[in-house]
Amino acid sequence: QVQLVESGGGLVQAGGSLRLSCAASGITFSGYAMGWFRQGPGKEREFVARISSRGRNTDYAASVRGRFTISRENAKNTMYLQMNSLTPEDTAVYYCAGRLGYGDSWSPRDVSYWGQGTQVTVSS
Repeated sequence: QVQLVESGGGLVQAGGSLRLSCAASGITFSGYAMGWFRQGPGKEREFVARISSRGRNTDYAASVRGRFTISRENAKNTMYLQMNSLTPEDTAVYYCAGRLGYGDSWSPRDVSYWGQGTQVTVSS
């Protein structure tokens, strides 16, 4: 049974930082490209960042580029999202996502596995 479990969400003031983690089980983690999506209140789920199976390639949404960093430790079956300079617009439920193949771009329909989500709230 595949499980992706996020942690690290919470409440932070604008300008602050959070580090999200995604622990994977039930898959050969090193064989999967991984990523993060988020869904804000009243909004559709949107792509945030992705990382290739070995961590050599990364990609970010324009809205987070330069502030967020995605990384992974295959030996620990874990992916991370370091979020700096947070703004209230970053408030959302953040979802861990996994799929075979890095591909050209990701949309929610391209994802094979989802985590349950972790809430990030940024206060002004």
